[in-house]
Amino acid sequence: MFVKTGDKVKVIAGKDKGKEGTVLSVNAKTNRIVVKGVNKIKKHEKPSQTNANGGVVEKEGSIHASNVKVIAKKEDNNK
Repeated sequence: MFVKTGDKVKVIAGKDKGKEGTVLSVNAKTNRIVVKGVNKIKKHEKPSQTNANGGVVEKEGSIHASNVKVIAKKEDNNK
């Protein structure tokens, strides 16, 4: 896949067109990625031991990799 975790990308299609962010995770099997600050969704969570109150949590949803273009690759310090 042309996008890797840590790359800086720009959204070129969809409701968040024009936004930029860093890739948080990549799913190569479904060609979907999660970009920081893009495609925000609200998820209702039940109370649990880790989250005592539960409630509505806002987080990033995945978008298809074809809807982004890479602006800057992540720099590898191990080379």
